[in-house]
Amino acid sequence: MRKGFLALMVATLLSTPAFTCSEDGSTGIVEENNLYIAVGEKNTNGLTEEDFNDIITKIENIYKPIIEAKGKRLQIARNWTDGTVNAYARQSGNTWHVAMFGGLARHETITRDGFATVVCHELGHHLGGAPKKAGWWSSSWASNEGQADYFGTSKCLRKYMEVDDNVSIVSQMDIPVAAQTKCEAAFTSEGDVAMCLRGAMAGMSLANLFRALRNLTTELKFDTPDQNVVTRTNDNHPAPQCRLDTYFNGALCDVDHYTDVSQTDALVGTCNRVDSYTDGVRPLCWYKPSSM
Repeated sequence: MRKGFLALMVATLLSTPAFTCSEDGSTGIVEENNLYIAVGEKNTNGLTEEDFNDIITKIENIYKPIIEAKGKRLQIARNWTDGTVNAYARQSGNTWHVAMFGGLARHETITRDGFATVVCHELGHHLGGAPKKAGWWSSSWASNEGQADYFGTSKCLRKYMEVDDNVSIVSQMDIPVAAQTKCEAAFTSEGDVAMCLRGAMAGMSLANLFRALRNLTTELKFDTPDQNVVTRTNDNHPAPQCRLDTYFNGALCDVDHYTDVSQTDALVGTCNRVDSYTDGVRPLCWYKPSSM
């Protein structure tokens, strides 16, 4: 009887598409929420349907051939008219899915770069490497939430930004001194500093979304990192300040964005304390290194 039950469970798991951010958007890049922002609703950020599609297309054109080279197919659902404030990723056979919703794109905290980072986060579940979410008997296919955030600004967003006039774009932004100081310390070229700053501000855009959805009143800042230290790696959604720290550190990591991460070794293609990095590393508020 027990063997039959286990066999049925295994068959069910193998036949069910694996989700990391659920299909209905209830447990995606943010936790479950009831917010719904319809097309045309007031007090949104001004991102248009054209912006929504242009950003997705640009990232899709970068990553579609990378994923095809792995023998997989990328499919991005563009749900502009859906007011859901979330996004998700899943895998079904050889198809890697990402679903983007207009409601998230219309949230007042979300900038163009912030929205691009959401797309990058969802791709990060597929490509972001270790650490992975825990599965039934071993790690699942999906990079965990913190790693998807880190991949978002350290790898994907840099590929998205690299052909832009980043210096001119950043000159139009109000950059906090703390971000400016750290980016200038991490990089020497003006263009690399500008990409670091864009990544930092994209992270702030998203972190403020998480802060708003949790109804937090404390301001998020680049120079007030989360002081919590986990005893084991947290696979789920870190606190908003912790997520800002992750995006910022991803932007500060000077490992080339064409140096791939590993799906099994969290030290490959990333900045790590064991290599004497102090900035650019995954924050201890969600990440427990195997060695310091």
